[in-house]
Amino acid sequence: MIALVQRVARARVEVAGRSVGAIGPGLLVLVCAEPADTPAQAAKLVDKLLKLRIFADAAGKMNRNVVEAGGGLLLVPQFTLAADTSGGNRPSFAGAAPPALGRECFETVLRLARARHAPVEAGEFGAAMQVHLVNDGPVTIPLTLR
Repeated sequence: MIALVQRVARARVEVAGRSVGAIGPGLLVLVCAEPADTPAQAAKLVDKLLKLRIFADAAGKMNRNVVEAGGGLLLVPQFTLAADTSGGNRPSFAGAAPPALGRECFETVLRLARARHAPVEAGEFGAAMQVHLVNDGPVTIPLTLR
């Protein structure tokens, strides 16, 4: 799985002009499944997201995770994270999981995250979404879990 994690002051996702998910301070996570992904990778991603120490402690150092910081998670399916641009100007998305597997993996990440943390909001798989965010820091971290 591939994820792009952004520490945010706030974020929301809209589909057709309606808000489908919003959080205050926390993590906006763009999530991409790859063809060989399994529920084990989904569980590993959720574990990493909840333990990733990118929130400031009292001394201003990144020593707290989203749970300790009391932040939310906004998970957004994003197959374009698997883009390969090495062959020209048009990206290839062959590295992304097929839609059915991508949906299954995203829904597994969402279910596991909601079982362990709150609040957890989400975008809509397969929808044209508009993502609004205020990146805090800015802090943006790419994750690849295999």
